[in-house]
Amino acid sequence: MSLSPLSTAQTARKALAERLRELRKDAELTGRELGVRCGWSESKSSRIEGARTAPSDADIRAWCAACGAADQAPDLVAANRTAESMYIQWKRRHRTGMRRAQAELLPLYERTRTFRIYCSNVVPGLLQTPPYATALMRMITDFQGTPDDLTDAVATRMERARVLHQGEHTFAVLLEEAVLGHRLGNAEVMAGQLGHLFSVLSLPALSLGIIPAAAERTIWPLEAFYLFDDRLVSVETLTAEVNVTAPSEAHDYIRAFAELSKSAVFGAPARTLINDAMRAFR
Repeated sequence: MSLSPLSTAQTARKALAERLRELRKDAELTGRELGVRCGWSESKSSRIEGARTAPSDADIRAWCAACGAADQAPDLVAANRTAESMYIQWKRRHRTGMRRAQAELLPLYERTRTFRIYCSNVVPGLLQTPPYATALMRMITDFQGTPDDLTDAVATRMERARVLHQGEHTFAVLLEEAVLGHRLGNAEVMAGQLGHLFSVLSLPALSLGIIPAAAERTIWPLEAFYLFDDRLVSVETLTAEVNVTAPSEAHDYIRAFAELSKSAVFGAPARTLINDAMRAFR
């Protein structure tokens, strides 16, 4: 089973690079000749063909024109934009702050009926309290060096959480036990967050499972991922959000979620783990 979140994005990038290389060869141009026609270095042509540098829309149009294939530019630009949407750097997404990124997710959350969420590092956004969200988002803003709009960003994230109580949605959430002890903010913030987890266990649309640290496992701990129905998987890495839409890869994440669920505890045992974690912050 391959669970690399980058595989779909890399495949799309390589496919686009291969199409550009074929255009150059069909035009019987060397990389140097292409560079001269486009006004850039031979090394840039090589980096684009090797999928080491992502071309801009303007680069693609110039490439096609240089190869006498300007009519193919619209399709290649569209393919380039699709590849870009698969792999989005956090610094790029947060270049104007975090509020906009939070707001852009709201339509996706509203139209999704079945959520499967697995987190091995932090409490997922839908279940965060405002103080916890503020502490986490401040860390992210400081680390990325992006604009600070935390007040608005947190408010927008809290607004998105209304889907827990409105509409016909179901939520299956799995947390590694370590998430309960990862300290974000002071003891009061953590106690409030864990208390909130305790309270949401009673929501009829939510199934919250905790994977104990000592549980026997059939699959290793993974990076955090969000399954929206069976169509989209959003995987969170340190530097980027990777969106997986290939059915075969989405199926791998569905399988992984099912395997992770086998190691989780629910109901009263989950309450016990949360309550035990709360003691460290009282």
